[in-house]
Amino acid sequence: MSTRSVRIAHIHVWDKTNKGDLGIVLAVQEQLRAAFPGVKIDDYPIEVLKVWDERQAAALNRADLIIFGGGGVFYRYFLPYSTDMIAALKKPLVIYGVGYIREVGARALKKEERDSILALVKKASLVGVRENYTKKFLVKYGLPAAKIKVIGDPAFCLEEIKPAQIKPGFRLGLNLNYSGWLGFGKWEQDILRAYRETAKFFQDKYGAQVYYLKHHPGEENIYPKLQIKGMKMVDLEPANQKGFYGTLDLVVGMMLHSCVMAAGALTPEINVAYDLRNRNFARFIGCPELVVELEDLKSGALLKRAKAVVKAQAVYRKKFSVAKQKISTAEQALLAEARKLIK
Repeated sequence: MSTRSVRIAHIHVWDKTNKGDLGIVLAVQEQLRAAFPGVKIDDYPIEVLKVWDERQAAALNRADLIIFGGGGVFYRYFLPYSTDMIAALKKPLVIYGVGYIREVGARALKKEERDSILALVKKASLVGVRENYTKKFLVKYGLPAAKIKVIGDPAFCLEEIKPAQIKPGFRLGLNLNYSGWLGFGKWEQDILRAYRETAKFFQDKYGAQVYYLKHHPGEENIYPKLQIKGMKMVDLEPANQKGFYGTLDLVVGMMLHSCVMAAGALTPEINVAYDLRNRNFARFIGCPELVVELEDLKSGALLKRAKAVVKAQAVYRKKFSVAKQKISTAEQALLAEARKLIK
């Protein structure tokens, strides 16, 4: 790679109201700055690939390298991408830490949507996905397995800023998904009941302080329904939020990145699975048991799992530490390969 200053076009979701999406972008750009000292990063919304635009294509091609991702960008909401726009990309393209999303009850991708993903991946010089499920999805439709590296979710390694003061005692964090998932209404009462039951147990047994971990503005419409005594809201910038997670004893989350950030901060977490990505994140970090299915909430599965996880806190902190090092190593290796693409 030349010693001159490098310019990178970073195509990503830039929803600053969603802490997970914002955390992913910040994490990717932290890693780019470490891998390419002095880099200039130009931000482009994911929508830049949805419609052919000659001026936008020219702007992207003025960069030395194009980074696409990370996050759940293989998602019907963002699809189809424009195959004309993809074909117009002339500079090396790196797909970085991306995932395929299909929520519980959602339709499968249409052929046009799926084909546009395949066109993008074929165009890329390097491909790094966040878990094995996304790789299997791509391989199923004919992409070579050897091309697709599983590198993990960039937000797992987002830098953390811890709070200056921490209240002693048992600390429980909760998060609900109320960001537009249409299936929430079907499960609402089961979810709220299970969360209340879990919080009450830890409050009664340990005098737990309970925190609501806000990730999306839509949650303002649901978290008051938890009606948990003394619960406090935590709504910080992603690095501070992740640092706060590191002070907790347990996180019970639904939004994927409430659990990604918790695990990245080495805090035991349980994911209430509304999406295949929740299950697949747990499998990827080697802890498939850290998922509770919606169908099992009525039977008290959340509280039972929470008790077991708290009992094994030290084990999970060690597992997460190993996973974090593995993810960091894989991400650095892919960026090392990306440096070789720049003339």
